[in-house]
Amino acid sequence: MKVLVTGGAGYIGSVVAHQLVEAGHEVEILDNLSTGFAGNLPPGARFHEMSVHQVADVLTPAARFDGVLHFAASIEVAESVSDPDKYWHNNIEGSLALLRAIRAADVPRLIFSSTGSMYTGDGTTAFDENAEVRPRNPYAATKATVDQLIAGACGASATLGAATLRYFNAAGAVRASSGAHLGERHDPESHLIPILLQAAGGQRDTFTLFGTDYPTPDGTCIRDYIHVADLAAAHLLALDAVTPGRRDIFNLGNGQGHSNRQVLDTVRAVTGVDFPVRVEARRPGDPAVSIASSEKAHRELGWKPQRPDLTDIVADAWQFHQSVV
Repeated sequence: MKVLVTGGAGYIGSVVAHQLVEAGHEVEILDNLSTGFAGNLPPGARFHEMSVHQVADVLTPAARFDGVLHFAASIEVAESVSDPDKYWHNNIEGSLALLRAIRAADVPRLIFSSTGSMYTGDGTTAFDENAEVRPRNPYAATKATVDQLIAGACGASATLGAATLRYFNAAGAVRASSGAHLGERHDPESHLIPILLQAAGGQRDTFTLFGTDYPTPDGTCIRDYIHVADLAAAHLLALDAVTPGRRDIFNLGNGQGHSNRQVLDTVRAVTGVDFPVRVEARRPGDPAVSIASSEKAHRELGWKPQRPDLTDIVADAWQFHQSVV
């Protein structure tokens, strides 16, 4: 297929873009490099350095794209609370511009990068695709809103099919066949594993553990970590499975949880570094448990994680961290 990857210079988007090129697809990437990196781009892909709001300049009827994979978005929860307008503009208005271009160009396939953080529940069962959606912050709200925009676009078109992929906690890193080392790096960093690796690597003086009184076996939050290579593979399967006029949702995770303390212990074991830990009170809004049920993806896409072990995930992330520090 000929596909456009928006946000293809970012963490997950770049891993997907490399897999698409390796699978033989013709790939074009649109990214403004505000949070992505030119070094993440796969050889052989055509690159357009521009905002997703300008996507109609690339996604034209004459270009004859077979599909779009949409990663371009702002993703930091805390920033979305302090600067919600940025998230309305980038995530919602940018997606509207994309959907208009898709409709004008009659593109038949759309894969949307979304989040499992929009779900709410009692923390006793894994979240499937029918779990209640109740976003707790502007970031998650924008993803839920774009889901509705996509549903409307599919309902209004006889040819557009879409799949929303709701990730849980992407982690790990990939060494692509091109030699590119693709991993997680944000500024500021807000995700648990890279923050712990910064503490292990000496870029942070200490690690702060928020909350040790949750109703979990060791008192800390439990989350579902999925290797970025496994996450990327699901996108290629979804791209092949998209059905015209139909919109599907798939949750993507390992289906098992690890507590913050377990992740801390794993990072210490992998790195061989014992760093200081400071304990503070819970952060508002953090659920005790958030685990994905990915049975639908297993059943309908034939997808199953190949690297589910937390030690492997952390080890890959640590190798990447050491290569870029």
